[in-house]
Amino acid sequence: MAYLDITALDPEKTIVVATGNAHKVIEIEEILGRVLPDVRFVALGELGDYPDAVEDGETFADNALIKARYALECTGLKMAVADDSGLCVDALGGAPGVWSARWAGVHGADDANNEKLMREMADVPEGKRTARFHSSVVLAYADGSSLVGEGDCEGRIGYDPVGTNGFGYDPLFLPDDTPGRTMAQLELAEKNTISHRYHALIDLSAKLTRG
Repeated sequence: MAYLDITALDPEKTIVVATGNAHKVIEIEEILGRVLPDVRFVALGELGDYPDAVEDGETFADNALIKARYALECTGLKMAVADDSGLCVDALGGAPGVWSARWAGVHGADDANNEKLMREMADVPEGKRTARFHSSVVLAYADGSSLVGEGDCEGRIGYDPVGTNGFGYDPLFLPDDTPGRTMAQLELAEKNTISHRYHALIDLSAKLTRG
């Protein structure tokens, strides 16, 4: 795979996004680009084959900052954006929280995570199945400073997985904004307008605008 030449990038006008997901870069650029119009956004995965950062923070914001600072260390650039998100279920005391991706023991085991969620929620009545996806998006600078945006997508946990779009807990999460449909039944464009990351990016944009 051919990577972008880091030395050809203007460090004053480049933000490295701590991801290998091109769709995530597009989503982030679409919103942050409104307040940072002269900045180029590039994925960390476009610049080299780097191992994943060790996400051992206690909060979503902690982990997002860890990933953003790691991207700065890897590339030597001056600005980096990273996000961390997960599902917080009220009946489970906020679990799985920061452990969302590895709740069942293996990172990214979506089926196992969803099966565990259904078991844990089996006896929880309809009125107490409230939950939210939470996202923290951090913009970190090489001087050590940073800004964080926070966002939520409120909803509830369904009884059975429905839908084939998305990933993670999407088939079991019913957003309040789309009654009767799980996150996994939404098209990407619709999901992006209600998602927790969208709200976190809007929050971060507002803070950048305020200076």
